[in-house]
Amino acid sequence: MAIDTNTGVTLRHELRPGDIGWVVERHGLLYADEFGWDIQFEAVVAEIVAAIVQGFDPARERYWIAERDGTRIGCVFLEAGTGTVAKLRLLLVEPEARGLGLGTQLVAECIQFARATGYPHITLWTMHVLVTARHTYERAGFRLVASEPGHYFGHDLVSETWQLEL
Repeated sequence: MAIDTNTGVTLRHELRPGDIGWVVERHGLLYADEFGWDIQFEAVVAEIVAAIVQGFDPARERYWIAERDGTRIGCVFLEAGTGTVAKLRLLLVEPEARGLGLGTQLVAECIQFARATGYPHITLWTMHVLVTARHTYERAGFRLVASEPGHYFGHDLVSETWQLEL
């Protein structure tokens, strides 16, 4: 567990009771409030979290929960993909914690763990409307490698795949 003395944010990489429900709930509520996404998004998040937790391999995967004063304010997951691919999943920063550099810090933790684990690259899937997250990924060195328009979560969106070569 690491504590950022400037912001008072603690990062932990073990899940505790309530964390899984919080990740699903906060993704569902925040994306509905901020982008109008429907319940299908929350269902996708629930499927992702369940698959990661049920098949968790601590040698190849990690999750981080960010807290300040005991309150969850962010998260990110690094999942083992197929072959030698790591997948960055479910980055979230609560509105009250935005501007602290927490998104950048969470992505950096994923990259550091992936490098230490020996992954040659990390991929992620996002939507074009998630501008702040996309900027965070780009600043970390990720590059857009594919995009495809479609109907997702009640809206016409462009899905994007990004990749970082390690």
